Amino acid sequence: MSIIAVVGTKGGTGKTTLALNLGAALAARGATVVIVDADPQQSAYQWRLTGAADNGLPDVIAAAMGLEKTVRALGVANEHVVIDCPPSIKAPQAEQALRLAQHALVPVQPSPMDLWATTHIAKVIERLRPDNPGLRALIVMSQLEPRTTLSRLMPDAAAELDLPVAAVGIRRRSIHRHCALEGRSVFQAGKRGAEAAAEIDQLLTELFDHG
Repeated sequence: MSIIAVVGTKGGTGKTTLALNLGAALAARGATVVIVDADPQQSAYQWRLTGAADNGLPDVIAAAMGLEKTVRALGVANEHVVIDCPPSIKAPQAEQALRLAQHALVPVQPSPMDLWATTHIAKVIERLRPDNPGLRALIVMSQLEPRTTLSRLMPDAAAELDLPVAAVGIRRRSIHRHCALEGRSVFQAGKRGAEAAAEIDQLLTELFDHG
């Protein structure tokens, strides 16, 4: 079983979008996967409820409390568990998820303040290293707008941080918002979602290459 924690230091980074679409990508590859919504706001859980039963999304389990017990139980019947953490590294659920996970993805918006905030996550991961020595973390540049100078400069700036940066970034695309409204993933959006789905697939391949 692999456990993937999607963690962040603030809202608006595309954390839940990434978690849902990662789960959908794994399911599309034929894997058994479940998403655990550890955020008290339950955005991932509501996203799943919005969609039809056959929308291709994995099951989403709301578990802001009792996270460790829930994840271990779900891991018995699933190859992958994706944890959508609260938008704060100070939330107890985030630290619990990092203690359990083999992989941590940290979506970061293209702004200096967001990059600086990742140092807090790096410190938490380092503190937990004795308890979870196999944890591998990866910064994911999110909400990228390639035509802006800031988005172009951020990957190089992120390379100076304590955590490695994924080679693929996630662009800001309207299809992500449409899919959230419709309760589905970009993998069920046909041609409109093809480029977004390709980014998620590349990230997933890179994630397991790191592992």
